[in-house]
Amino acid sequence: MLLGVEGATVRFGGRAVLDEVDLSVAEHEIVCVLGPSGSGKSTLLRVVAGLQHLDAGRVLLGGRDQAGVAAHQRGVGLMFQDHQLFPQRDVGGNVGFGLRMHGASKAEQAERVGELLALVGLPGAGRRAVASLSGGEQQRVALARALAPRPRLLMLDEPLGQLDRSLRERLVVELRELFGRLGTTVLAVTHDQGEAFALADRVVVMRDGRIAQSGTPLEVWQRPVDEFVARFLGFENVVEGVVGGQAADTPWGKLPVPEGGAQGVRSVLVRPAGVRLVGADEGLACTVAARTFKGTHVAVRLRPEGGGPVLEAACALREAPAVGERVGVEFDVDEVVVLG
Repeated sequence: MLLGVEGATVRFGGRAVLDEVDLSVAEHEIVCVLGPSGSGKSTLLRVVAGLQHLDAGRVLLGGRDQAGVAAHQRGVGLMFQDHQLFPQRDVGGNVGFGLRMHGASKAEQAERVGELLALVGLPGAGRRAVASLSGGEQQRVALARALAPRPRLLMLDEPLGQLDRSLRERLVVELRELFGRLGTTVLAVTHDQGEAFALADRVVVMRDGRIAQSGTPLEVWQRPVDEFVARFLGFENVVEGVVGGQAADTPWGKLPVPEGGAQGVRSVLVRPAGVRLVGADEGLACTVAARTFKGTHVAVRLRPEGGGPVLEAACALREAPAVGERVGVEFDVDEVVVLG
């Protein structure tokens, strides 16, 4: 274990922004902390970096308690979403800044700067002015600067937050490949689910200063632990029901549920892929209320004719029914989750 956070607590004005948080990050692991604004994720990052005082708990790096260790002595790299590049220095001057602070010779600086600029896709850009760079290029320079001193832990705070979606999607793939090649240990925070799931080996979802769920991207996506996590991930088909055996009585009728799930009054999630459209005289009778084109599919919002919450179904582009059309709905048990 490279990083250990034990019982981390931070209070602002009597309110716990971090509430006894425990977190570990293994060597070479990429962990993304995900959560809405105010969940405590950025405060957690600042605690690990040594930029925020702990009211209780401790941070260990390589097994060593970091109490009293200044931020610049922790051997961690930190990259913010606004880049924070030095406008008066050229690209090479920005990337080499940390190396100069660590006493590297000019020859060592030049070699490392050239190596890193090539690594992040900006070969030969050392003499360029920061102001001449696009947003994506500035992001790459900020990353090269953070990597230059070879930090044992790289921390990213909303690293792609200011970039447009297409650029974010491209860069997150490049970052994942780069960190894999370098063997970099990464702790990143973001509010963007897609970014976290594409980048991380492990996703940690935070809520109100506590960890709500931790697991691989696939585990968290397939089995959200509760209604908060499910809705934060964008799932809208959540309803309360009474689970008995392999069925749940809900406002949508009787839903099939996986074997071995919790029983009694529970929240039940049906992923949109599990809402199967059938003939209007079969299953749960619904009317199509709206359609939204999603690129790979159409999200169809369905209003049950007998009442109950609106349902969302994911339909193939050529099979999506028109607004106002009557359809029937059946449910696929493989896409149903009984929440904790």
